[in-house]
Amino acid sequence: MSNYSVDKYKLAGVDRNSAEQLKNSLASIAKSSQGTEVLSGIGGFGGLYKLANYTNPVLVSSTDGVGTKLLLGKLTGNYENLGIDLVNACLNDVIVSGAEPLFFLDYIAIGKIDQIIINQLVSGMNLACKSADCALIGGETAEMPGIYAANDFDMAGFVVGAVEQDEILNPDKINPGDTLVGMPSSGIHTNGFSLIRKVFDIENDHTILNKYSDTLGRTLAEEISEPHRSYVKETNLIKSKVKALAHITGGGLKENMPRALPSGIGAKFYRESWEVPAIFNLIQSEGNISFDEMNRVFNMGIGMVAVCDPSNLDHILKSIPNATLVGETISSPESEIII
Repeated sequence: MSNYSVDKYKLAGVDRNSAEQLKNSLASIAKSSQGTEVLSGIGGFGGLYKLANYTNPVLVSSTDGVGTKLLLGKLTGNYENLGIDLVNACLNDVIVSGAEPLFFLDYIAIGKIDQIIINQLVSGMNLACKSADCALIGGETAEMPGIYAANDFDMAGFVVGAVEQDEILNPDKINPGDTLVGMPSSGIHTNGFSLIRKVFDIENDHTILNKYSDTLGRTLAEEISEPHRSYVKETNLIKSKVKALAHITGGGLKENMPRALPSGIGAKFYRESWEVPAIFNLIQSEGNISFDEMNRVFNMGIGMVAVCDPSNLDHILKSIPNATLVGETISSPESEIII
């Protein structure tokens, strides 16, 4: 008797029928973020996007992941926030050049397709894309038994933006005495989670995540699950008035600020000029971590820094009410960052 009807690939751990159902579901989710510029979205071999309304465009691209924050999603079941994290981590790296994000793609690798998890992840991505007027144009979901355990996964994102060549932000215009304006973070964002798990011993005692903290005003899980904030709308309001932008991610102010400064220019931050969220103070005290290391791992409450001429400070502070004057640029042969 013939056994050709047996689905050997499914027996090997890959369910093509489930994958096809998932693709249709994700295409439906992503459609709401796609405008008329998207000529072909999810389902084809590649997404088609019509670049219009630019005279001399320069494309800007970035790719990123969410690091070990993935493990937090697995413990809490909050996968939608991870999707938001993924998009916004990528978007913020593109907008610092002055670009507008156009479209986003994702890659998810998982041991066994779980439609609930993946739908939540992509729903979060779609929410973040819609908020930034960025199309979720495509992606790839790979079922990879043998590489990942059934309930394990990893993901990465890729974004493309565009900017007129003569509107690219130019750090070479920065002078000593320029102003640093900080935009608050929404908390941890997507950096330092390996240290957080160690400090709170989360891997050995998951229950700490669901304990209410008087210091935080909510549970630890709620605090550290807060999504990575997007700064697309804020930077659109001020980019004609700024010389450079710095996305403060892993490495903190110490390592990210130099990426937005020319040679010979450093930065002096006014330590008392912004309020450090309670979660960072809690991590520092619980882990007995030095102030210097905290500033090299975490954003410490500032997710984006704009460098501007002092004459533009009032305009920026009025445009972004929760922004704060946090420092100034200085002459420094070694591009020193003082906090």
